Amino acid sequence: MKSGFYVSAAALAMVAGGAFAQDLKFPVGEGGFNWASYTAFDEANNLDGQSLTIFGPWRGEDQVLVESMLAYFEAATGVDVSYSSSEGYEQQIVIDAEAGSPPDIAVLPQPGLIADLAAKGFIKPLPAETAAWLAENYGAGESWAALGTYAGADGTEALFAFPYKADVKSLVWYSPDTFADAGYEVPTTMEELKALTEQIVADGGTPWCIGLGSGGATGWPATDWVEDLLLRTQPADVYDRWTTNEIAFNDPAIVAAIEEFGWFAKTDAHVAGGASAVAATDFRDSPKGLFASPPQCYMHRQASFIPSFFPEGTELGVDADFFYFPAYAEKDLGSPVLGGGTLAFMMTDNPAAAAFIAWLQTPIAHELWMAQSGFVTPFKGVNADLYGSDALRKQGEILANATTFRFDGSDLMPGAVGAGSFWTGMVDFVGGKSAQEVADAIQASWPQ
Repeated sequence: MKSGFYVSAAALAMVAGGAFAQDLKFPVGEGGFNWASYTAFDEANNLDGQSLTIFGPWRGEDQVLVESMLAYFEAATGVDVSYSSSEGYEQQIVIDAEAGSPPDIAVLPQPGLIADLAAKGFIKPLPAETAAWLAENYGAGESWAALGTYAGADGTEALFAFPYKADVKSLVWYSPDTFADAGYEVPTTMEELKALTEQIVADGGTPWCIGLGSGGATGWPATDWVEDLLLRTQPADVYDRWTTNEIAFNDPAIVAAIEEFGWFAKTDAHVAGGASAVAATDFRDSPKGLFASPPQCYMHRQASFIPSFFPEGTELGVDADFFYFPAYAEKDLGSPVLGGGTLAFMMTDNPAAAAFIAWLQTPIAHELWMAQSGFVTPFKGVNADLYGSDALRKQGEILANATTFRFDGSDLMPGAVGAGSFWTGMVDFVGGKSAQEVADAIQASWPQ
């Protein structure tokens, strides 16, 4: 039997002999990690001398982080792992698949592209029990299983992709000190959020900073708003059918969600600079109003990446924090979360590839990365105390407690819409056109 729970990291490295195993980040058996899951996986998988190629989106610091996790897979299995990426990884994976030289495992953040690869027969279905495992062990697990389920080359639907590493978009950022000074409390329902918006106006303040500017991609931040609001005003199946145009873009349910966004963004008193400033303000600059003195706004709805654009020296949890973009209590639609993430899938029958998918079902495979930076997971079986920061831990809890998770809808639509007319339509909307006019135009642009 190979290395186990009580073997030192140094001895583990000698036994495993893999490319990464010489430098295990955390000593095996120490700290709050679920080492029992590592030991069980180690004892069940003896693949000494085998190799595994993994192609993914992570480069730079993210590559260092994923390789620190892969080191333990190597140590447990004896597999020699080779990880690679490229700037144009989305195009490269298609080229490699069509050339008959795919990696054993690929990881992508685009479910639509993975679905195309599955339909062409380039991906191996995962074991049938994997979907049930996701449903039981992930927050909103059935949503995650559905995200990785596609029709194969024969038209039969199966789970092809396993979600690993997620991003959260349903966040509202604010300054705790500014809230405290004004006597405001974090809202827990959409009704409370709207009441707070109106209270801030009544107190002489401006509730929101919203910016849609993004060069050639201007308008995309509004698509996230609409998607979040659709999940809070309609059942999730409406969202799903909307992204495929089974429900038209100008359906009353979609028009209503756009109008909900307008309540925030097209009411002059609700947004910094008034409604006319929304499209002209760059999304990277828009949160800076939170930190002005006096504050130019009190809240900013944006995904987990936005602190990269906060003023230098901003300390998360102190100068800035976030809360979950809440659901309507009266609509009883649970706690939906909008986000993104990466999905891993097998492109060969290499036994080491199947072992890697099984590895992703262990708490340790998540904890090793989450204890560092830039990683959150909906896996309910991890030790949340291991998160590298309070912000990441809170995002992980939002995912674990979600009742519904949906991937960014514009990314699921044809590019002409999701990265085209939807963006420009939202600019037209904040510029004065009605939600119906905008929705009609977007629907007319949908590829036939």
